[in-house]
Amino acid sequence: MKVIKMSVIFAVLFILASCKQQEPIKGGYKVVWQENFEDSTKLEKHWSKIPRGKSDWNEYMSDYDGLYKIEGGNLILKGIKNTVLPNDDVPYLTGGVYTKGKIAFDQGRIEIKARLFGARGAWPAIWMLPENAEWPDGGEIDIMERLNVDNYIYQTVHSDYTDKQGIKDNPKAGIVAHIKPDNYNVYAAELFTDSIRFFVNDTHTYTYPRIETDKTGQFPFADNKFYLLIDMQLGGNWVGNVNEQDLPTQMHIDWVRYLKKEDKQEK
Repeated sequence: MKVIKMSVIFAVLFILASCKQQEPIKGGYKVVWQENFEDSTKLEKHWSKIPRGKSDWNEYMSDYDGLYKIEGGNLILKGIKNTVLPNDDVPYLTGGVYTKGKIAFDQGRIEIKARLFGARGAWPAIWMLPENAEWPDGGEIDIMERLNVDNYIYQTVHSDYTDKQGIKDNPKAGIVAHIKPDNYNVYAAELFTDSIRFFVNDTHTYTYPRIETDKTGQFPFADNKFYLLIDMQLGGNWVGNVNEQDLPTQMHIDWVRYLKKEDKQEK
């Protein structure tokens, strides 16, 4: 009798595990790639650490291992005061990853489940840049940017049209969307040939459309493939000064999914 019961239990567990791994279909979309951050040894297959640059968003980026952690099925990216690298003269260190040169995205839906831990001067972001075009000509898609301890995030597009020509209201280049600041939230963008649609927790927040205009560079998003960036940032002209009493800070990324529309002709 015990043997039969144990067999039933194992069978149920197997079925549940199979259901968890099954690619979900919703709204005509099917998952074609996903990252669950369960194995740190496989992280480098799809992700690289973002190198330091000269912009506000990457001036403190570092490959210091203490900024990156896989734990409980989450990728944890940290922002800390620099007390660990005496030969590095920056005051802060931040961790960020991107899929540049490894995974590229075009038409479809990209969604990320993440939890943000607020801090004064913190600027976590989830965004996309084109593989083979200069900024801003090739476009930039900001799926989520949060400042400080705000209970809302910014969702924005950038291009030659919005940034070089400064046309941000025809159509509107971005919006503010409220979040549950202490929870995991799912941030998403759907890329089409004629629009980009943004979401928070499956609620549609904003659409940036292609429009008829005599201006150049209004919608470069259908012409490029994009890579994904996820980074924990500190300081900068936009977010303001860092309050070191709030450090260290971090963001947790539970998963990333890329979905494509089903081919209805396939049976």
